[in-house]
Amino acid sequence: MNLDGKSLKGNFIRYIIPSILAQWVYSLYSMVDGMFVAKGVNEIALTAVNLSYPFVAFLFALSLLFAVGASTIVSILLGENHHQRACEVFTQNIVLQVIFSLVIALLVMLNRESFARFLGAPNQQTADYVIQYITWIAPFSCVYLLSYSFEILLKTDGYPKKATLIVILGAVENCILDWFFVMVLHKGIQGAAFATSLSQATVIILYLHHFLSGKGVLSFKRFKPDFGILVRQVRNGFSSGVTEMSSGMVTFLFNQVILMYLTQDALVSYTIISYVNNIVVLSATGIAQGAQPLISYYYGQKSLDKCKSLFRYSLVAAGVVCTVSFAACFTLARGIVDIFIGPELQALRDSSVTAFRIFAASFLLVGFNIAVSGYFTSVERAAEALVISAGRGLVLMAGCLIVMTGIFGGAGIWWSPLVSETACLAVTGLLLLIYCRKDAFWNQKERFEVFRTPKSAVR
Repeated sequence: MNLDGKSLKGNFIRYIIPSILAQWVYSLYSMVDGMFVAKGVNEIALTAVNLSYPFVAFLFALSLLFAVGASTIVSILLGENHHQRACEVFTQNIVLQVIFSLVIALLVMLNRESFARFLGAPNQQTADYVIQYITWIAPFSCVYLLSYSFEILLKTDGYPKKATLIVILGAVENCILDWFFVMVLHKGIQGAAFATSLSQATVIILYLHHFLSGKGVLSFKRFKPDFGILVRQVRNGFSSGVTEMSSGMVTFLFNQVILMYLTQDALVSYTIISYVNNIVVLSATGIAQGAQPLISYYYGQKSLDKCKSLFRYSLVAAGVVCTVSFAACFTLARGIVDIFIGPELQALRDSSVTAFRIFAASFLLVGFNIAVSGYFTSVERAAEALVISAGRGLVLMAGCLIVMTGIFGGAGIWWSPLVSETACLAVTGLLLLIYCRKDAFWNQKERFEVFRTPKSAVR
Protein backbone atom coordinates (compact mmCIF):
# COMPACT_ATOMS: atom_id res chain seq x y z
CA MET A 1 0.00 0.00 0.00
CA ASN A 2 1.53 3.31 -1.11
CA LEU A 3 0.40 5.81 1.55
CA ASP A 4 3.49 8.01 1.60
CA GLY A 5 3.36 11.71 0.78
CA LYS A 6 -0.36 12.15 1.49
CA SER A 7 -2.22 13.29 4.59
CA LEU A 8 -4.25 10.76 6.54
CA LYS A 9 -7.45 12.55 5.64
CA GLY A 10 -6.41 12.62 2.00
CA ASN A 11 -5.82 8.87 1.99
CA PHE A 12 -9.15 8.33 3.73
CA ILE A 13 -10.99 10.28 1.04
CA ARG A 14 -8.95 8.57 -1.70
CA TYR A 15 -10.12 5.18 -0.44
CA ILE A 16 -13.73 5.77 0.61
CA ILE A 17 -14.98 7.65 -2.46
CA PRO A 18 -14.11 4.82 -4.88
CA SER A 19 -15.45 2.34 -2.34
CA ILE A 20 -18.80 4.15 -2.07
CA LEU A 21 -19.05 4.47 -5.85
CA ALA A 22 -18.33 0.76 -6.23
CA GLN A 23 -21.06 -0.09 -3.72
CA TRP A 24 -23.54 2.11 -5.56
CA VAL A 25 -22.70 0.40 -8.80
CA TYR A 26 -23.19 -3.05 -7.26
CA SER A 27 -26.61 -1.99 -5.95
CA LEU A 28 -27.53 -0.76 -9.42
CA TYR A 29 -27.12 -4.21 -10.96
CA SER A 30 -30.37 -5.51 -9.45
CA MET A 31 -32.06 -2.13 -9.75
CA VAL A 32 -31.35 -1.90 -13.48
CA ASP A 33 -32.63 -5.45 -13.93
CA GLY A 34 -35.79 -4.43 -12.09
CA MET A 35 -36.29 -1.26 -14.15
CA PHE A 36 -35.99 -3.02 -17.50
CA VAL A 37 -38.06 -6.00 -16.35
CA ALA A 38 -40.81 -3.69 -15.05
CA LYS A 39 -40.95 -1.83 -18.37
CA GLY A 40 -40.18 -4.72 -20.72
CA VAL A 41 -42.08 -7.58 -19.06
CA ASN A 42 -44.57 -6.90 -16.22
CA GLU A 43 -44.98 -6.25 -12.47
CA ILE A 44 -45.00 -9.98 -11.67
CA ALA A 45 -41.57 -10.36 -13.26
CA LEU A 46 -40.39 -7.38 -11.18
CA THR A 47 -41.62 -9.19 -8.07
CA ALA A 48 -39.67 -12.28 -9.18
CA VAL A 49 -36.46 -10.23 -9.42
CA ASN A 50 -37.07 -9.06 -5.85
CA LEU A 51 -37.78 -12.60 -4.65
CA SER A 52 -34.53 -13.76 -6.27
CA TYR A 53 -32.50 -11.00 -4.65
CA PRO A 54 -31.70 -12.96 -1.43
CA PHE A 55 -29.80 -15.49 -3.56
CA VAL A 56 -27.75 -12.76 -5.26
CA ALA A 57 -27.19 -11.15 -1.85
CA PHE A 58 -26.00 -14.50 -0.51
CA LEU A 59 -23.39 -14.75 -3.27
CA PHE A 60 -22.12 -11.24 -2.59
CA ALA A 61 -22.22 -11.86 1.19
CA LEU A 62 -20.10 -14.99 0.86
CA SER A 63 -17.68 -13.09 -1.35
CA LEU A 64 -17.55 -10.23 1.15
CA LEU A 65 -16.98 -12.60 4.06
CA PHE A 66 -13.89 -14.05 2.40
CA ALA A 67 -12.71 -10.79 0.83
CA VAL A 68 -12.90 -8.60 3.95
CA GLY A 69 -11.41 -11.36 6.06
CA ALA A 70 -8.54 -11.75 3.61
CA SER A 71 -8.16 -7.99 3.16
CA THR A 72 -7.84 -7.45 6.91
CA ILE A 73 -5.12 -10.10 7.20
CA VAL A 74 -3.35 -8.96 4.02
CA SER A 75 -3.37 -5.30 5.13
CA ILE A 76 -1.90 -6.21 8.52
CA LEU A 77 0.78 -8.36 6.84
CA LEU A 78 1.64 -5.52 4.46
CA GLY A 79 1.88 -3.15 7.42
CA GLU A 80 4.35 -5.62 8.94
CA ASN A 81 6.26 -5.87 5.59
CA HIS A 82 5.43 -9.57 5.11
CA HIS A 83 4.67 -9.28 1.38
CA GLN A 84 5.20 -12.92 0.40
CA ARG A 85 2.86 -14.14 3.12
CA ALA A 86 0.26 -11.56 2.06
CA CYS A 87 0.30 -12.95 -1.50
CA GLU A 88 -0.14 -16.51 -0.21
CA VAL A 89 -3.21 -15.48 1.82
CA PHE A 90 -4.57 -13.67 -1.24
CA THR A 91 -4.17 -16.75 -3.44
CA GLN A 92 -5.70 -19.14 -0.92
CA ASN A 93 -8.70 -16.83 -0.64
CA ILE A 94 -9.37 -16.91 -4.39
CA VAL A 95 -9.02 -20.70 -4.64
CA LEU A 96 -11.48 -21.21 -1.77
CA GLN A 97 -14.07 -18.98 -3.42
CA VAL A 98 -13.84 -20.87 -6.70
CA ILE A 99 -14.49 -24.15 -4.87
CA PHE A 100 -17.45 -22.77 -2.91
CA SER A 101 -19.00 -21.21 -6.02
CA LEU A 102 -18.95 -24.50 -7.94
CA VAL A 103 -20.73 -26.28 -5.08
CA ILE A 104 -23.38 -23.54 -4.86
CA ALA A 105 -24.03 -23.55 -8.60
CA LEU A 106 -24.50 -27.31 -8.66
CA LEU A 107 -26.89 -27.38 -5.68
CA VAL A 108 -29.10 -24.57 -6.99
CA MET A 109 -29.31 -25.86 -10.56
CA LEU A 110 -30.37 -29.31 -9.34
CA ASN A 111 -33.12 -27.87 -7.11
CA ARG A 112 -34.48 -24.85 -8.98
CA GLU A 113 -38.20 -25.54 -8.46
CA SER A 114 -37.95 -26.09 -4.72
CA PHE A 115 -35.50 -23.19 -4.43
CA ALA A 116 -37.99 -20.83 -6.09
CA ARG A 117 -40.65 -21.88 -3.58
CA PHE A 118 -38.19 -21.43 -0.73
CA LEU A 119 -37.54 -17.86 -1.87
CA GLY A 120 -41.25 -17.17 -1.39
CA ALA A 121 -42.88 -17.40 -4.83
CA PRO A 122 -46.62 -17.22 -3.97
CA ASN A 123 -47.91 -18.91 -7.14
CA GLN A 124 -46.72 -20.90 -10.15
CA GLN A 125 -46.52 -17.91 -12.49
CA THR A 126 -44.20 -16.05 -10.14
CA ALA A 127 -42.22 -19.25 -9.45
CA ASP A 128 -41.65 -19.70 -13.19
CA TYR A 129 -40.19 -16.20 -13.42
CA VAL A 130 -37.94 -16.85 -10.42
CA ILE A 131 -36.70 -20.10 -11.99
CA GLN A 132 -35.97 -18.32 -15.27
CA TYR A 133 -33.98 -15.66 -13.44
CA ILE A 134 -31.85 -17.92 -11.22
CA THR A 135 -31.22 -20.29 -14.15
CA TRP A 136 -28.97 -17.59 -15.61
CA ILE A 137 -27.52 -16.48 -12.26
CA ALA A 138 -26.55 -19.73 -10.52
CA PRO A 139 -24.17 -21.11 -13.22
CA PHE A 140 -22.23 -17.84 -12.97
CA SER A 141 -21.86 -18.01 -9.17
CA CYS A 142 -18.08 -18.04 -9.55
CA VAL A 143 -17.94 -14.65 -11.27
CA TYR A 144 -20.31 -13.09 -8.72
CA LEU A 145 -18.09 -14.21 -5.86
CA LEU A 146 -14.80 -13.29 -7.50
CA SER A 147 -15.87 -9.89 -8.88
CA TYR A 148 -16.70 -8.52 -5.43
CA SER A 149 -13.63 -10.13 -3.86
CA PHE A 150 -11.22 -8.86 -6.51
CA GLU A 151 -12.64 -5.34 -6.17
CA ILE A 152 -11.94 -5.24 -2.43
CA LEU A 153 -8.49 -6.79 -2.76
CA LEU A 154 -7.52 -4.45 -5.60
CA LYS A 155 -8.19 -1.55 -3.21
CA THR A 156 -6.11 -3.32 -0.58
CA ASP A 157 -3.33 -3.54 -3.18
CA GLY A 158 -3.37 0.27 -3.37
CA TYR A 159 -5.53 0.83 -6.47
CA PRO A 160 -8.93 2.13 -5.25
CA LYS A 161 -9.59 4.25 -8.36
CA LYS A 162 -8.77 1.40 -10.72
CA ALA A 163 -11.12 -0.91 -8.80
CA THR A 164 -13.95 1.60 -9.11
CA LEU A 165 -13.37 2.18 -12.82
CA ILE A 166 -13.61 -1.55 -13.47
CA VAL A 167 -16.84 -1.78 -11.46
CA ILE A 168 -18.33 1.19 -13.35
CA LEU A 169 -17.36 -0.36 -16.68
CA GLY A 170 -19.21 -3.54 -15.69
CA ALA A 171 -22.28 -1.53 -14.70
CA VAL A 172 -22.35 0.35 -18.00
CA GLU A 173 -22.07 -2.94 -19.86
CA ASN A 174 -24.92 -4.33 -17.74
CA CYS A 175 -27.19 -1.40 -18.65
CA ILE A 176 -26.46 -1.78 -22.36
CA LEU A 177 -26.95 -5.55 -22.31
CA ASP A 178 -30.15 -5.26 -20.24
CA TRP A 179 -31.58 -2.88 -22.80
CA PHE A 180 -30.46 -5.08 -25.68
CA PHE A 181 -31.67 -8.43 -24.31
CA VAL A 182 -34.92 -7.21 -22.70
CA MET A 183 -36.10 -4.33 -24.88
CA VAL A 184 -34.62 -5.26 -28.28
CA LEU A 185 -34.45 -9.07 -28.32
CA HIS A 186 -37.42 -9.42 -25.91
CA LYS A 187 -35.70 -12.16 -23.89
CA GLY A 188 -37.59 -11.13 -20.76
CA ILE A 189 -36.35 -11.84 -17.28
CA GLN A 190 -33.87 -14.43 -18.56
CA GLY A 191 -32.23 -11.76 -20.71
CA ALA A 192 -31.88 -9.46 -17.70
CA ALA A 193 -30.21 -12.19 -15.64
CA PHE A 194 -27.85 -13.15 -18.47
CA ALA A 195 -26.91 -9.49 -19.01
CA THR A 196 -25.92 -9.14 -15.36
CA SER A 197 -23.94 -12.38 -15.33
CA LEU A 198 -22.13 -11.54 -18.55
CA SER A 199 -21.11 -8.10 -17.29
CA GLN A 200 -19.76 -9.67 -14.08
CA ALA A 201 -17.69 -12.09 -16.18
CA THR A 202 -16.19 -9.20 -18.13
CA VAL A 203 -14.86 -7.43 -15.03
CA ILE A 204 -13.22 -10.67 -13.85
CA ILE A 205 -11.00 -10.56 -16.94
CA LEU A 206 -9.92 -7.01 -16.10
CA TYR A 207 -9.16 -7.87 -12.48
CA LEU A 208 -7.13 -10.90 -13.52
CA HIS A 209 -5.12 -8.75 -15.91
CA HIS A 210 -4.03 -6.58 -12.98
CA PHE A 211 -3.11 -9.37 -10.59
CA LEU A 212 -1.32 -11.39 -13.28
CA SER A 213 0.65 -8.42 -14.60
CA GLY A 214 2.62 -7.85 -11.40
CA LYS A 215 1.80 -4.13 -11.27
CA GLY A 216 0.95 -4.18 -7.58
CA VAL A 217 2.20 -5.95 -4.48
CA LEU A 218 -0.43 -8.69 -4.53
CA SER A 219 -0.11 -11.51 -7.03
CA PHE A 220 -0.81 -15.22 -7.25
CA LYS A 221 1.75 -17.33 -5.39
CA ARG A 222 2.06 -21.00 -4.56
CA PHE A 223 0.72 -21.66 -1.09
CA LYS A 224 0.24 -24.41 1.44
CA PRO A 225 -3.36 -24.63 2.65
CA ASP A 226 -3.50 -22.98 6.06
CA PHE A 227 -6.60 -23.84 8.08
CA GLY A 228 -5.58 -21.37 10.78
CA ILE A 229 -5.61 -18.53 8.25
CA LEU A 230 -9.02 -19.70 6.99
CA VAL A 231 -10.47 -19.61 10.51
CA ARG A 232 -8.98 -16.18 11.14
CA GLN A 233 -10.25 -14.99 7.76
CA VAL A 234 -13.81 -16.20 8.38
CA ARG A 235 -13.77 -14.75 11.88
CA ASN A 236 -12.66 -11.33 10.63
CA GLY A 237 -14.97 -11.24 7.62
CA PHE A 238 -18.05 -12.85 9.13
CA SER A 239 -19.59 -9.61 10.39
CA SER A 240 -19.16 -7.95 6.97
CA GLY A 241 -20.70 -10.99 5.32
CA VAL A 242 -23.63 -10.80 7.72
CA THR A 243 -24.02 -7.08 6.95
CA GLU A 244 -24.22 -7.85 3.24
CA MET A 245 -26.41 -10.89 3.74
CA SER A 246 -28.71 -8.91 5.99
CA SER A 247 -30.07 -7.08 2.95
CA GLY A 248 -31.01 -10.42 1.42
CA MET A 249 -32.37 -11.79 4.69
CA VAL A 250 -34.36 -8.62 5.35
CA THR A 251 -35.78 -8.80 1.84
CA PHE A 252 -36.74 -12.44 2.45
CA LEU A 253 -38.37 -11.63 5.82
CA PHE A 254 -40.24 -8.63 4.46
CA ASN A 255 -41.52 -10.62 1.49
CA GLN A 256 -42.96 -13.28 3.79
CA VAL A 257 -44.52 -10.82 6.25
CA ILE A 258 -45.98 -8.64 3.48
CA LEU A 259 -47.70 -11.67 1.95
CA MET A 260 -49.13 -12.49 5.40
CA TYR A 261 -50.44 -9.02 6.30
CA LEU A 262 -50.82 -7.13 3.02
CA THR A 263 -51.26 -7.97 -0.68
CA GLN A 264 -48.95 -8.99 -3.51
CA ASP A 265 -49.11 -5.38 -4.75
CA ALA A 266 -47.26 -4.37 -1.57
CA LEU A 267 -44.36 -6.55 -2.76
CA VAL A 268 -43.96 -4.11 -5.65
CA SER A 269 -43.80 -1.24 -3.13
CA TYR A 270 -41.21 -3.05 -1.08
CA THR A 271 -39.17 -3.93 -4.17
CA ILE A 272 -38.75 -0.22 -4.88
CA ILE A 273 -37.98 0.59 -1.23
CA SER A 274 -35.45 -2.23 -0.99
CA TYR A 275 -33.55 -0.93 -4.02
CA VAL A 276 -33.05 2.46 -2.37
CA ASN A 277 -32.41 0.91 1.06
CA ASN A 278 -29.64 -1.18 -0.46
CA ILE A 279 -28.01 1.94 -1.91
CA VAL A 280 -28.03 3.67 1.49
CA VAL A 281 -26.78 0.62 3.41
CA LEU A 282 -24.11 -0.04 0.81
CA SER A 283 -23.02 3.61 0.97
CA ALA A 284 -22.33 3.20 4.68
CA THR A 285 -20.71 -0.16 3.94
CA GLY A 286 -18.54 1.53 1.31
CA ILE A 287 -17.24 3.97 3.91
CA ALA A 288 -16.46 1.12 6.32
CA GLN A 289 -14.79 -0.93 3.59
CA GLY A 290 -12.82 2.06 2.31
CA ALA A 291 -11.45 2.77 5.78
CA GLN A 292 -10.83 -0.91 6.60
CA PRO A 293 -7.52 -1.49 4.76
CA LEU A 294 -6.17 1.80 6.12
CA ILE A 295 -7.14 1.06 9.72
CA SER A 296 -5.82 -2.51 9.45
CA TYR A 297 -2.56 -1.27 7.91
CA TYR A 298 -1.94 1.21 10.72
CA TYR A 299 -3.13 -1.35 13.26
CA GLY A 300 -0.37 -3.61 11.94
CA GLN A 301 2.07 -0.72 12.51
CA LYS A 302 0.63 -0.16 16.03
CA SER A 303 -0.17 3.46 15.12
CA LEU A 304 -2.97 4.24 17.59
CA ASP A 305 -3.47 7.92 16.74
CA LYS A 306 -4.04 7.21 13.06
CA CYS A 307 -6.50 4.39 13.79
CA LYS A 308 -8.50 6.69 16.07
CA SER A 309 -8.51 9.47 13.50
CA LEU A 310 -9.68 7.16 10.72
CA PHE A 311 -12.45 5.85 12.96
CA ARG A 312 -13.61 9.39 13.62
CA TYR A 313 -13.60 10.19 9.90
CA SER A 314 -15.69 7.07 9.26
CA LEU A 315 -18.32 8.09 11.80
CA VAL A 316 -18.62 11.61 10.42
CA ALA A 317 -18.74 10.46 6.78
CA ALA A 318 -21.37 7.80 7.50
CA GLY A 319 -23.48 10.29 9.45
CA VAL A 320 -23.41 12.86 6.64
CA VAL A 321 -24.18 10.34 3.88
CA CYS A 322 -27.10 8.76 5.73
CA THR A 323 -28.63 12.10 6.80
CA VAL A 324 -28.50 13.40 3.23
CA SER A 325 -29.99 10.10 2.01
CA PHE A 326 -32.94 10.43 4.37
CA ALA A 327 -33.61 14.03 3.33
CA ALA A 328 -33.38 13.17 -0.36
CA CYS A 329 -35.63 10.11 -0.11
CA PHE A 330 -38.26 11.90 1.97
CA THR A 331 -38.35 14.79 -0.50
CA LEU A 332 -38.08 12.81 -3.74
CA ALA A 333 -40.11 9.73 -2.76
CA ARG A 334 -42.81 10.27 -5.38
CA GLY A 335 -40.35 10.80 -8.20
CA ILE A 336 -38.47 7.62 -7.30
CA VAL A 337 -41.67 5.57 -7.13
CA ASP A 338 -42.82 6.93 -10.51
CA ILE A 339 -39.74 5.43 -12.17
CA PHE A 340 -41.11 1.94 -11.49
CA ILE A 341 -44.90 2.36 -11.32
CA GLY A 342 -46.95 3.85 -14.17
CA PRO A 343 -49.67 6.51 -13.76
CA GLU A 344 -52.43 3.95 -14.33
CA LEU A 345 -51.72 2.45 -10.88
CA GLN A 346 -52.35 5.60 -8.84
CA ALA A 347 -53.42 3.85 -5.62
CA LEU A 348 -50.28 1.70 -5.62
CA ARG A 349 -48.14 4.76 -6.28
CA ASP A 350 -49.64 6.66 -3.34
CA SER A 351 -49.30 3.77 -0.88
CA SER A 352 -45.72 3.18 -2.02
CA VAL A 353 -44.77 6.82 -1.40
CA THR A 354 -46.22 6.71 2.13
CA ALA A 355 -44.41 3.47 2.97
CA PHE A 356 -41.17 4.77 1.46
CA ARG A 357 -41.12 7.91 3.61
CA ILE A 358 -41.73 5.96 6.81
CA PHE A 359 -39.05 3.40 5.95
CA ALA A 360 -36.52 6.13 5.09
CA ALA A 361 -36.39 7.33 8.71
CA SER A 362 -34.21 4.30 9.52
CA PHE A 363 -31.49 5.72 7.24
CA LEU A 364 -30.61 8.27 9.94
CA LEU A 365 -29.15 5.58 12.22
CA VAL A 366 -27.79 2.88 9.94
CA GLY A 367 -24.50 4.66 9.19
CA PHE A 368 -23.27 4.76 12.79
CA ASN A 369 -23.98 1.07 13.36
CA ILE A 370 -22.17 -0.03 10.20
CA ALA A 371 -19.19 2.31 10.75
CA VAL A 372 -18.57 0.96 14.26
CA SER A 373 -18.92 -2.63 13.07
CA GLY A 374 -16.43 -1.89 10.28
CA TYR A 375 -13.90 -0.52 12.75
CA PHE A 376 -14.18 -3.59 14.97
CA THR A 377 -13.55 -5.77 11.90
CA SER A 378 -10.48 -3.71 10.96
CA VAL A 379 -8.80 -4.30 14.35
CA GLU A 380 -9.80 -7.98 14.49
CA ARG A 381 -12.50 -7.57 17.12
CA ALA A 382 -14.69 -10.09 15.35
CA ALA A 383 -17.09 -10.81 18.23
CA GLU A 384 -18.18 -7.18 18.64
CA ALA A 385 -18.50 -6.71 14.88
CA LEU A 386 -20.62 -9.82 14.59
CA VAL A 387 -22.96 -8.79 17.41
CA ILE A 388 -23.67 -5.49 15.66
CA SER A 389 -24.05 -6.98 12.17
CA ALA A 390 -26.19 -9.93 13.23
CA GLY A 391 -28.21 -7.71 15.52
CA ARG A 392 -29.18 -5.07 12.98
CA GLY A 393 -29.46 -7.43 10.04
CA LEU A 394 -31.15 -10.50 11.47
CA VAL A 395 -32.10 -10.75 15.13
CA LEU A 396 -33.44 -7.28 15.87
CA MET A 397 -35.15 -6.88 12.50
CA ALA A 398 -36.95 -10.20 12.81
CA GLY A 399 -38.00 -9.38 16.36
CA CYS A 400 -39.23 -5.91 15.41
CA LEU A 401 -41.24 -7.27 12.48
CA ILE A 402 -42.98 -9.72 14.79
CA VAL A 403 -43.68 -7.14 17.50
CA MET A 404 -44.68 -4.24 15.23
CA THR A 405 -47.01 -6.30 13.05
CA GLY A 406 -48.49 -7.88 16.15
CA ILE A 407 -49.35 -4.43 17.52
CA PHE A 408 -50.06 -2.37 14.39
CA GLY A 409 -50.77 -5.01 11.74
CA GLY A 410 -49.54 -4.37 8.20
CA ALA A 411 -48.73 -0.72 8.94
CA GLY A 412 -46.13 -1.85 11.46
CA ILE A 413 -44.05 -3.41 8.68
CA TRP A 414 -42.79 -0.04 7.46
CA TRP A 415 -41.87 1.19 10.98
CA SER A 416 -39.88 -1.93 11.87
CA PRO A 417 -36.53 -0.81 10.36
CA LEU A 418 -36.47 2.40 12.42
CA VAL A 419 -37.22 0.52 15.65
CA SER A 420 -34.62 -2.12 14.79
CA GLU A 421 -31.86 0.40 14.01
CA THR A 422 -32.66 2.31 17.23
CA ALA A 423 -32.29 -0.86 19.31
CA CYS A 424 -29.07 -1.71 17.48
CA LEU A 425 -27.75 1.80 18.16
CA ALA A 426 -28.06 1.16 21.90
CA VAL A 427 -26.15 -2.13 21.59
CA THR A 428 -23.48 -0.52 19.39
CA GLY A 429 -22.99 2.35 21.82
CA LEU A 430 -22.58 -0.04 24.74
CA LEU A 431 -20.01 -2.19 22.92
CA LEU A 432 -18.05 0.89 21.84
CA LEU A 433 -18.03 2.26 25.38
CA ILE A 434 -16.71 -1.03 26.78
CA TYR A 435 -14.06 -1.21 24.06
CA CYS A 436 -12.83 2.35 24.67
CA ARG A 437 -12.52 1.70 28.40
CA LYS A 438 -10.94 -1.74 28.39
CA ASP A 439 -9.11 -2.46 25.12
CA ALA A 440 -5.32 -2.60 25.52
CA PHE A 441 -4.56 -1.21 22.04
CA TRP A 442 -6.99 1.70 22.40
CA ASN A 443 -5.53 2.63 25.81
CA GLN A 444 -1.84 2.07 25.09
CA LYS A 445 -1.27 5.83 25.13
CA GLU A 446 -2.79 8.73 26.98
CA ARG A 447 -6.52 8.58 26.51
CA PHE A 448 -8.55 11.11 24.58
CA GLU A 449 -12.01 11.20 23.14
CA VAL A 450 -12.70 9.41 19.85
CA PHE A 451 -14.31 12.52 18.40
CA ARG A 452 -11.20 14.59 19.00
CA THR A 453 -8.38 14.13 16.47
CA PRO A 454 -4.77 14.95 17.42
CA LYS A 455 -3.08 17.18 14.85
CA SER A 456 -0.21 14.72 14.57
CA ALA A 457 -2.58 12.01 13.36
CA VAL A 458 -3.52 13.72 10.13
CA ARG A 459 -0.05 13.93 8.68
